Amino acid sequence: MFAIVQAGGRQEKVAPGAVVVVDRLDAEPGAEVTFDKVLLVGTDGGEFVAGAPYVAGASVTAVVEAQAKAKKIRVFKMKRRKHFRKTRGHRTQQTHVRVTSINV
Repeated sequence: MFAIVQAGGRQEKVAPGAVVVVDRLDAEPGAEVTFDKVLLVGTDGGEFVAGAPYVAGASVTAVVEAQAKAKKIRVFKMKRRKHFRKTRGHRTQQTHVRVTSINV
């Protein structure tokens, strides 16, 4: 069984036992979170339930494993012949969650 959920403006394919990286959630490690915006649910038999836009009554339960930062992104700006160069960096806050169950 798998599901496609909307978390943090992105769509993630999740399955029970999988570890998924989503945008930062305000939850401590070990806390249980629920994703209510389920777009699609697929069963092992090959059947699909698609929502319009969300599947009614479906949710995904997960446990927060860690709060972390993503790999650093370098942002480089330059204007040629003007001696202008600027380098900045950015690291996105992320949450690692382990999916425990998919409820339909």
